[in-house]
Amino acid sequence: MEINENAALVVVDVQKGFEEEFWGKRDNPAAEGNIAALIDRWQETGRPVVFVRHDSVESSRSPLRAGHVGNDFKDFVEERRGKGRGPELLVTKTVNSAFYGSPSLDGWLTGLDVVQIVIVGIQTNMCNETTARMGGNLGYEVVFPLDAMHTFDLEGPFGWTLTAEELTRATAVSLHGGRFARVVTTEDVLEGASVA
Repeated sequence: MEINENAALVVVDVQKGFEEEFWGKRDNPAAEGNIAALIDRWQETGRPVVFVRHDSVESSRSPLRAGHVGNDFKDFVEERRGKGRGPELLVTKTVNSAFYGSPSLDGWLTGLDVVQIVIVGIQTNMCNETTARMGGNLGYEVVFPLDAMHTFDLEGPFGWTLTAEELTRATAVSLHGGRFARVVTTEDVLEGASVA
């Protein structure tokens, strides 16, 4: 697959709070390694990188609440921030979509003439999927490397529970089948974004 020279990597909510037992059982233990590889490739090639942080309200029980250690980026992300040759942006948000954060992600991408975004991070079926759907609605070509993200088992209505793996498959089918995003692998993206 072809990755544009100015495609933006959007790294969603890779925060320490997601390591807490609060969330339950997760899938894809390879996610962090794949996210790191993609950040490295973007920084090596001078492509734009967006780091997104979820700031839950301080009064909540969320491990992602502002002022709590869980709000911090995971170490492998924090140590990469500011190290690339290309543009970089920090977006903070309190809702699921990175497009409803501050500063405006859409405004920044438009200013760089970005038309293709690659979304990675946590959680597959929550903030990643919401950002992908909005990106698709806004006219971006959205690339969704499924093995560069993870999620957790989730309880729903009527006593239904879906495993993280089931949620990941459902997200992939919905996004790809609904033409919101192209669901691919990290390897596909790395090959398409090779060093010039």
